[in-house]
Amino acid sequence: MRQVHIALLGFEADYGRFPDASTIADVRSRTHTTLSLGTTSSNDYFRQLLATGDAKTERIFWADVPATPRKPNETLGADALKKGECSFSYIAGLSSSSDSATPLAATPMIPGTDHFDPDPFFDKAIILRIDGSVKLETIRTDNHKVAVAGRKTLFEPSYAIWNGKAPDIKWPE
Repeated sequence: MRQVHIALLGFEADYGRFPDASTIADVRSRTHTTLSLGTTSSNDYFRQLLATGDAKTERIFWADVPATPRKPNETLGADALKKGECSFSYIAGLSSSSDSATPLAATPMIPGTDHFDPDPFFDKAIILRIDGSVKLETIRTDNHKVAVAGRKTLFEPSYAIWNGKAPDIKWPE
């Protein structure tokens, strides 16, 4: 995940922000990529990093979790980061100037939710934050979420880092 962070910082240096919907046209224009650069999944956003060369391999987006049983095939053409080759959820709309404690990527998340699958890493979630730190966080057994300050959970809009707005979580395909 630290390699993902380095790739994101390189991308931000060139495009002014981490990959999001607003950077797609600029990435296409500068790189002439044939990669699918959508806005639906973390795969879509991470492909921008491959298109620009900020990420040189698909492997940095993969972890051994049930949702991604297939290791990346390292085909970096139009088939890059196909379904099942990306393990990390991505929080879109952030930049390095966001609160340093803000999650940027996480695994193993349950698609369509802010819940984590407790099985792959023995009740632990792996969280990459804006400051580049990567930590194992304990998944609560009662609700499969990661607890933070007080009774709040990591992706709860009322948690101070989100300023009352729900995070834009993009799950892997």
